[in-house]
Amino acid sequence: MYARLGRALATGMLGLLTVVQPAQAGRAAPQAPGAPGTDEQYLPADKSGFGTSATTASPVWFTVQKEGGLGEIYYPTIGSPSARTLDFVIADRHGHAVRAGAAADVRTDLTDPRSLSYRQTFTDRAGRWRLTAAYATDPARATVLIDLTLTTTPGHPHDLYAVYDPALANTRGDDSGRTRGDALLATDGPTAGALVGSPAFAATSNGFRGVSDGWTDLLTDGRLDWRHPAANTGNLVQTAALRLAGPPGHRHATLALGFGTPDTATATARASLRQGFDRIARSYAYGWHRYLDGLERPPASLSDPHQRQLYQVSVMVLAAGEDKTHRGAYVAAPAMPWAFGRDDPSGPYHLVWSRDLYQIATALISASDTRGAGRALDFLFGTQQKPDGSFPQNSQVDGTPVWGGLQLDEVALPIVLASQLGRTDPRTWDHVRRAADFLTGFTQDGDRAPWTPQDRWENQSGYSPATLAAEIAGLVCAADIARANGDTAAARRYLATADDWQAHVKTWTVTTTGPYAPKPYFLRLTKDGHPDAGTTYTIGDSGPADVDQRRVVDPGFLELVRLGVLPADDPAVVNTLRVVDTQLGVATPRGFFWHRASFDGYGEKTDGSQWDYGLPDNSRITRGRAWPLLNGERGEYALAAGRPGTARTQLTTMARAAGPGYMLPEQVWDKQPPGSFTPGTPTFSATPLAWTHAQFIRLAWNVHAGRVAEQPRIVARRYG
Repeated sequence: MYARLGRALATGMLGLLTVVQPAQAGRAAPQAPGAPGTDEQYLPADKSGFGTSATTASPVWFTVQKEGGLGEIYYPTIGSPSARTLDFVIADRHGHAVRAGAAADVRTDLTDPRSLSYRQTFTDRAGRWRLTAAYATDPARATVLIDLTLTTTPGHPHDLYAVYDPALANTRGDDSGRTRGDALLATDGPTAGALVGSPAFAATSNGFRGVSDGWTDLLTDGRLDWRHPAANTGNLVQTAALRLAGPPGHRHATLALGFGTPDTATATARASLRQGFDRIARSYAYGWHRYLDGLERPPASLSDPHQRQLYQVSVMVLAAGEDKTHRGAYVAAPAMPWAFGRDDPSGPYHLVWSRDLYQIATALISASDTRGAGRALDFLFGTQQKPDGSFPQNSQVDGTPVWGGLQLDEVALPIVLASQLGRTDPRTWDHVRRAADFLTGFTQDGDRAPWTPQDRWENQSGYSPATLAAEIAGLVCAADIARANGDTAAARRYLATADDWQAHVKTWTVTTTGPYAPKPYFLRLTKDGHPDAGTTYTIGDSGPADVDQRRVVDPGFLELVRLGVLPADDPAVVNTLRVVDTQLGVATPRGFFWHRASFDGYGEKTDGSQWDYGLPDNSRITRGRAWPLLNGERGEYALAAGRPGTARTQLTTMARAAGPGYMLPEQVWDKQPPGSFTPGTPTFSATPLAWTHAQFIRLAWNVHAGRVAEQPRIVARRYG
């Protein structure tokens, strides 16, 4: 263990300490030892808050951790994390230090019902101290601000520290840091982040995670003894001692984390800090007030204050998920669940899937933000679409493809969106034509039947009812746009293909010999277009191998009804509802939910620990839990079937799935593992998931209207 520095100073009030100054000009600052330090994955994905300014002048986004503090902070795009965490450590001056969230009960509150304004309250379980942290971004700059208040019991002052873990330029292990005056500056090439405070920091340190960082130092004896002025290239962690101890006069501080270049980041942070938290927080909230004022009021279908608040947060979450440089690029979620958190650089879920973007855009249309939906379509056609007319499985916010899969519903749904927006202009038609031609011309082993390389759950190929629904609807919509542009030959070709596929959809995907019911029911998919054959396949994600396709169902067949391809009372549809309820349904104290597919393994391990890559088939190590967005799909089906009461029940169940901060998750716990988690509450899956929030918004408006408003009427009229 190398020599400790400044131990005598550390024993007094932190307010009396002075910041270690950088080395004199011309002399290199002493470097922290232990480079590069240890890597640690991004934080759990179950966020309790997500925020950014409603302005485009502030390209920075923050996430709030349920266990306390900030998680990933994104800059300069919503696709690029630039901080892993900004957390708080509290020390008792008797040799003990602890992360505030580990010693306290943490509550996340929305402080303004019409803004993504969050405050966390940390209440020490021993009753000795209480910390509040309010979060906002500067609408005029790339700065995150935190307003802190610490109170302690009389005669028991504590010291508070901010621990900042940068991940600049979407890499965790390539940051350098140094103390510059009373600021902490982190850099990675041309990207930089600067942390400053008011009052100015009492002491600072730069170190490498797990070796020479401030948290490692504090954990030893509750004092910040290592005052390293610099740490060069590695897993950087920066620590600031705040002039905050709890007694009167030492209770309040404000932090500003500004981003930019190495030459501008500190000035950006200081400019925001001079404005003061209260002023910036008011401006931040005003921006969201203006956004909501431009939309329709929440629909009357929302029956209680919780649902109405969830609706407003859902609308803002969708808007916040749009990139501010590449307009129309709305990401799936501002999080990296499970093993995805180990990726460096990070990828999922802060990418753009055209299917998720369709879901987001249709929700924005429902909420009357047609301009946002229009930007989404512009991004799909102008940035993400490939020259051959197809779309990548997903992309960066600048349109660069990431994963290499092909999902034919992702090619078709942008066409449906164009139709819903009434976009029939020649430029839109050119993009629609290329997508529709790709669908009609796509072959698999020389066969032009609509076999998709990946279904909407992204891990199986075959004839999928959900994919077929999107393709058929897309081609009918494409025909309508073709006619509007005078191309009657293309219109006839698209309709002929759509009619043929609609006539065969049950032939390809409905079994009459399956084990779950004596009557015909839809399968998740068939590998070969022969649903009565016992063709087998491997499920993936640690699921079983060689499963008879007749034993695998999912709720995706309801897309055939939602998009107008089949009527709600189709016998196979009605029969499959019963099968899915029996095979996939989960009753919880918060309502009845569904798993996404039979034998699904996309979720936590059986002991509740995180999902991982490459687990062996047949091991059943991981289990997919229940998906609240499926309640939205069932609610829309209920409306199509003339059962509005059932649709309202689904809306209520979705609302009950919300976690802290009104965040809706990808998945909620089922009954496994028993006793560990409350069934019906969010798992550690991606939260907030934009698709879930979008489905809640859309269902709320559809219940209000008494019909499935996004159903393409031209499709329903043709096949109704």
